Amino acid sequence: MTTAVQGPAWAVEGLGARAGRYPLAVEGPVMRAVDRLVPGVSTVTRYIRYHSLYAAIAAHAERKALDLTACRRLVRRCEVLMAALQHDAEAADEAWFPHGIDRVRRFWAQELDLARAADQEHLSQSYSPRRWGFWDQYGGSATVLGTVEVRDGALRPGRHACPEPLRELFAPLLSLAEQDVVSFGELERAGQAGLGIPSSVEQDWLTQVLTATGAGGSPTPQDWGASDRTRRATFRILGRAIALHGQKGKGYEETLRSAVAFGEEMTTDPVLAAIPETAGWRGLLLRHYSVGAWRRLWAALVADIGSKEGEADRTAQELRDWLAQQAPEGSVRGLLEDLPPLKSPEGLLLPAERELLQKGGDAPMTNVRLLLVGALRSREGHLPDDVRAVFLGRQRRSAEFLDPTWVDGLIRDYSDRPVRDLAARLVDDMLAQSRRVALGKLRTDPATGGLKIFSRLHVRNERYFKTGDEGDSDIGTRIPQLGSFGRQLGLFDVRDGCHVVTVSGRMILETER
Repeated sequence: MTTAVQGPAWAVEGLGARAGRYPLAVEGPVMRAVDRLVPGVSTVTRYIRYHSLYAAIAAHAERKALDLTACRRLVRRCEVLMAALQHDAEAADEAWFPHGIDRVRRFWAQELDLARAADQEHLSQSYSPRRWGFWDQYGGSATVLGTVEVRDGALRPGRHACPEPLRELFAPLLSLAEQDVVSFGELERAGQAGLGIPSSVEQDWLTQVLTATGAGGSPTPQDWGASDRTRRATFRILGRAIALHGQKGKGYEETLRSAVAFGEEMTTDPVLAAIPETAGWRGLLLRHYSVGAWRRLWAALVADIGSKEGEADRTAQELRDWLAQQAPEGSVRGLLEDLPPLKSPEGLLLPAERELLQKGGDAPMTNVRLLLVGALRSREGHLPDDVRAVFLGRQRRSAEFLDPTWVDGLIRDYSDRPVRDLAARLVDDMLAQSRRVALGKLRTDPATGGLKIFSRLHVRNERYFKTGDEGDSDIGTRIPQLGSFGRQLGLFDVRDGCHVVTVSGRMILETER
């Protein structure tokens, strides 16, 4: 007897799929270390002026006793006005690109239709589809910095309230936020609040907040919390790295790597050696290479897979062959012997990772070699204990999926086997890990009543297909953002293409000994 089953009628048939973030879940150790070492700065916070704006809004909201709804309305309107202050695209400085300016341009004619641009009812037709606009990007940082607090959903001054002279800078802007339509003449009268317009009050106040100093730039660590002191330590490490290597013309992150990740300066330089957080940055930056290698390797693997339409979908064996065929002849032991040296005869860390990237770019086997370097660096005795603890970044004592000690276990198992066998095993491990991560994120979709899986890679009839490509960019360390903040505060500068620490930066960050 055959029974037909129908339903449930409240659920849509099939499994819903959405693109997932961090498909191999290898980023956690670096992201947690970044959270600890750069509190109050995020990869999406670009301008100190917005921190001042939200602090001024919070002060205004307290005086007017604005509730959650009124605060959200004010935030959205002020963000639109900030973008509109630079409405002349030809005259706008390319270095200052206000958040949402492209969408705000749609509401410019002879005047600015502020009400429509900041509309809260039809978000998709406004300057931002997010209910709180760009406050969502700055809010977490602002609360950590203490410039804003959120009470019952409404913005209120934090422990570092916006000073009165800085509130006066935003007063014309806050006044315009009450209007539904704003003329360009009125916008010009509020122009002092625009990006790139210097404010000594803003610089002094946010320098104190971001570098944990007192008035006049004097260090006052006893007056600040642990996160403030940690952020100051990272600022000092970056400042010292610029003083030592800024003349090479590299970006902030590479400048930091030159001073901290390799060589002897971490322990011999009088400034860097005196800052405990320097060891954390060495461990973070070294692990960053392994994380980036996994991300690029996975993205390259997925790029070789076709869509669900059946064009170039792949079996697991075909994916193993994809990487195995790129492996060099010989054993894993021979591949290890061909790696650049990891240490000098004196025991100093050498930039093997940099050398590999310079020679091989982002080729799949270059990333395999980077994983092997990370595995060798994970062994006991290679790194000091305080550096190794951050490098491993474990949440449990044993090896975690795809971490450097996991790869080291593969080295021990495959050392006398062909490199192509190790390559095939790495593919199997990535496929298995991506499946574990996707199933761990499986959720009920309230819109359909069915299940929703977050993944771009799927398997059907033992063949893999994709719904999109994976990102292969390195995850952020927040050092570029911190460096940009330092430049906006007048602590750092760029001269003749090289980074330098200014006179005030040397004093405030104590970068000279």
